[in-house]
Amino acid sequence: MANEVCFRNLHLPNPWKLDTYVGNEGYDAWKKILKEKTDPDDIIAELKTSCLRGRGGAGFPTGLKWSFMPRQAEGQKYIVCNSDEGEPGTFKDRDILRFDPHSLIEGMAIAGYCIGATVGYNYIRGEFDEPIERFEQALEEAYAAGLLGKNIMGSGVDFDLYAHPGAGAYICGEETALLESLEGKKGQPRFKPPFPAGYGLYGRPTTINNTETLSSVPTILRNGGQWFLELGKPNNGGTKIFSVSGHVNKPGNYEVPLGTPFAELLKLAGGMRNGATLKAVIPGGSSVPILPGETMMNVDMDYDSIAQAGSMLGAGSVIVMDDSTCMVKVLARISHFYFEESCGQCTPCREGTGWLSRLVHRIEHGKGSIADIDKLEDIAAKIEGRTICALGDAAAMPVASFVKHYRNEFVYHVEHKRCMVGSSVH
Repeated sequence: MANEVCFRNLHLPNPWKLDTYVGNEGYDAWKKILKEKTDPDDIIAELKTSCLRGRGGAGFPTGLKWSFMPRQAEGQKYIVCNSDEGEPGTFKDRDILRFDPHSLIEGMAIAGYCIGATVGYNYIRGEFDEPIERFEQALEEAYAAGLLGKNIMGSGVDFDLYAHPGAGAYICGEETALLESLEGKKGQPRFKPPFPAGYGLYGRPTTINNTETLSSVPTILRNGGQWFLELGKPNNGGTKIFSVSGHVNKPGNYEVPLGTPFAELLKLAGGMRNGATLKAVIPGGSSVPILPGETMMNVDMDYDSIAQAGSMLGAGSVIVMDDSTCMVKVLARISHFYFEESCGQCTPCREGTGWLSRLVHRIEHGKGSIADIDKLEDIAAKIEGRTICALGDAAAMPVASFVKHYRNEFVYHVEHKRCMVGSSVH
């Protein structure tokens, strides 16, 4: 993981080890909370000050989310971490699990304390062999050091944490489908309301956060919410890990302040591969609208700026494409992915994703018509906002944006039965 203005200790030897983490103020926030019996409302207030927004895609304020939990309600409550990370273009959370697992464990313990949960689960994508192994090793270290378990450090506070490997379904990245899978059921999204804060895991109040979100909490509490806020910009506090891939010289994870211009992030990633011209960028993973390169070069990397430009920051999964890229072929791959990953529960998504995929593939292979292009826009509009979860939107928004910005390439495919670009690198 490449780090610029980064508060993680990844430059140190064996950063995943407990000794390394503790030697750099690790677990200090947790120990202080246990010793002083810190009021959970004070912790939540600090998170609200920090403007830490959910790093999993939605960007919802973390402090506000924690405040929804009915802490005084009797019975079991849960904190769940979403480490499923199945969004194409996203590869930051697996590196946190590999290189900084103790920050996540500490963050989850603090979250459990704040919301009144004595049990936590980290739902990790099942294909992540090394990240799962590293996280479980870190759990063993934390238990052996007396930082987890019953009556932690004589405080009277209990917190047990478990790793749960997922089964490889993209849909389980959606929080309620994740809960269904965690319960041993088929991973399908639930109707909301009720929301997980009221009816979550095993029907009990549950708070669900992303890996990067929870791992940011300890440092915020050590340094203060105002400190974290000032690293970024108003309403976009702190730093954010961006997973940069595609036609760049140095693809990888880059942690920079929110509000950093895209042009600077592109420089950190080594610039365009082979000195090529930037054509387009997907700024937040395959489910968000694409933006032309000239637009991105004038955009800052934060939730609000990207939204104003017509897309979403998502999980910070920045897919960079140069002028050798055929936009029709890219959309064909994206559309096929969402067709394959639809859980089939909602008719607009189950039928619509297949329809979109077949139409785009027909155009891409020189068998489409101009009417097919119009039909793509019509189907996308009829899917969006009409499904239980956001997968329907995730399939529809890329289609609408690709056709909007690169309609000429779709028309060229129809009229000439081939790509507009001379050669494609995919």
